[in-house]
Amino acid sequence: MPEIRHTPQAPTRTQTLAAGQSIDAHRHDDHQIIYAGSGVLAVTTDAGTWFAPGTRAIWVPAGCVHAHRAHGHLDLHLLGIPATVNPLRLDAPAVLTVSPLLRELILECTRDGGLDGPERRRLRAVLLDQIKVSPQQPLPLPAPRDARLRTVCGLLHDNPADSRTLAELGHAAGAGERTLSRLFRRELGMTFPQWRTQLRLYHALRLLAADEPVTAVAHRCGWASTSAFIDVFRRAFGRTPGTHNSRP
Repeated sequence: MPEIRHTPQAPTRTQTLAAGQSIDAHRHDDHQIIYAGSGVLAVTTDAGTWFAPGTRAIWVPAGCVHAHRAHGHLDLHLLGIPATVNPLRLDAPAVLTVSPLLRELILECTRDGGLDGPERRRLRAVLLDQIKVSPQQPLPLPAPRDARLRTVCGLLHDNPADSRTLAELGHAAGAGERTLSRLFRRELGMTFPQWRTQLRLYHALRLLAADEPVTAVAHRCGWASTSAFIDVFRRAFGRTPGTHNSRP
């Protein structure tokens, strides 16, 4: 197993990542807020992948081993928070809604490497209050452990437009529909249709970050129509796929 990089203090800074660039697995002794004002950020742990467009940020708790990947150009804003301060009372990653106010606070608090001072400390206090009331978004893509479930999920990762039913996919995995359905609920905490929708949204974000046309994305990710894709996307992210690359 490769050695996990340990950086005790979570950095507060800005960082640019090119499309496809990644930051390898590491951990901090602090909590961290990660925000990308453009493109799509994916944070992966052993438990799965959390993904966020520019209207979302990702909370990574202290001690959590995680890796980053950029889909599209990212202007990352990294904000370290002491382990003794946990406004969300969470010990697992989460995706947070970024309001216009929270966005400006993140941008200001990460500017100049997060230099300290009375004004900056006051802004951080307001930022922590905003994080505390920021709605959490159900945007994880949980990772399966069971080999049969990994087979099914792998098939759909390779082709998110695959329209086979769970029973049909089960033939390739050597498992029945009922068994797989139980595994989805037990291991991933969601139904098969819910997981497939999350997967398709994740792939859609990646394609949109690469400037693929909305109609092509809808087709490649398995939606029956462009309008159906737009509806699901809007309900998940609060904006249409044609505008998601624009900054708030």
